[in-house]
Amino acid sequence: MLELLPDFTRLLYIGLLLLIPLFLIYKKAGFSPFWSFLVFMPLGLLLIFIHLAFFDWPNAEKTGGK
Repeated sequence: MLELLPDFTRLLYIGLLLLIPLFLIYKKAGFSPFWSFLVFMPLGLLLIFIHLAFFDWPNAEKTGGK
């Protein structure tokens, strides 16, 4: 059981390194920043990229986007 601990901590560090920028991107895009917690789920990062790429951003009307 203890041999899995270093792998888990590496995954946690990588998840936190991705979580902070994604949290800020979601906040700036006008979405709920708590969507960024999907990074800790399997295939969650794929869902995040699909959500940011194909959904209309709520603040796009304010900034002159599409």
